[in-house]
Amino acid sequence: MSEAALSLKQRFKLSRFFRGEAPVAGPIVLTQRRVFILPTQRGLAFVLLILLLVLIGFVYNNNLAYLLGFLLASIFFVTILHSFKSLAGLTIQPARQQAVFAGQAGPFSFQISNPGSQPRFAVDLALQSELSISLAAEQSQTVTLYQPTRQRGWQPPGTLTISSTYPLGLFRAWAPLRFDCPLLVYPKPASRQLPFPESSGGQDKPGQNRRSGDEFDGVRVYQRGDAIRQIHWKAFAKGQGVHSKYYSGASASELWLDYQQTPGHHLEERLSQLCRWLVDAEQAGLRYGLMLPGLRLPPDNGAAHYRNCLQALALF
Repeated sequence: MSEAALSLKQRFKLSRFFRGEAPVAGPIVLTQRRVFILPTQRGLAFVLLILLLVLIGFVYNNNLAYLLGFLLASIFFVTILHSFKSLAGLTIQPARQQAVFAGQAGPFSFQISNPGSQPRFAVDLALQSELSISLAAEQSQTVTLYQPTRQRGWQPPGTLTISSTYPLGLFRAWAPLRFDCPLLVYPKPASRQLPFPESSGGQDKPGQNRRSGDEFDGVRVYQRGDAIRQIHWKAFAKGQGVHSKYYSGASASELWLDYQQTPGHHLEERLSQLCRWLVDAEQAGLRYGLMLPGLRLPPDNGAAHYRNCLQALALF
């Protein structure tokens, strides 16, 4: 089969009308190849009205009915061109995607540009959510649409459908687009609050307490993530509330999060618990390291280290 014949066959595939063509990473310009047009229910009713007027003119030999019918028919066909021009020439490209945790609504951002000298009205965008915008001449706008996330890893955005029924609602012009801009989904943090692990992932032996050599420095109000062994049980028994003992020293706020020593019955449960510890450690300002089979991230803190650890969990 020749390349031209293959291209023609692909062009008339039914999936192009609903799912669009193969995903692309760069911008897409809406041309006659990508924009499809069909009458709406209002448009079909408009056609029936035209046919009725023409039939009345034929039966009763009424020239005014003929004139009105042909006038409405001309409006009907001219509207096809204006419906196409409501989308033609628009440029759409993916913007930077922001990672989320599994179970949250995944935001997919796109930049839409109108390079023409005519404004565009009532442009509808649909992914899982829907949004309607208008663009002035030579204007660009960034929009964010959401779809649910169910599991960790890279999640593709699906088919972005841009449509418009402008100007009279007689036709719907639409363009299904697919972009290669997956969203990174982190594991869902465990809902159960467990104390940080006591074991070390550095040069110490597994199970060795890194805080054993530090000096006792006082007590503080219990904070989420404090180890059970740090709780000041005597104060709790006296009814003074829940407090934690804290220690001075360089290693007092440093911990290792090791996959092998994380409780859980299966992979996803362990990753979920590690994710919970990462979130709590970052919020507490601790220095933390991450150990996964085949991967070791040394202790650190800050936004970059936090993202690197979460990405390692998401892609493990």
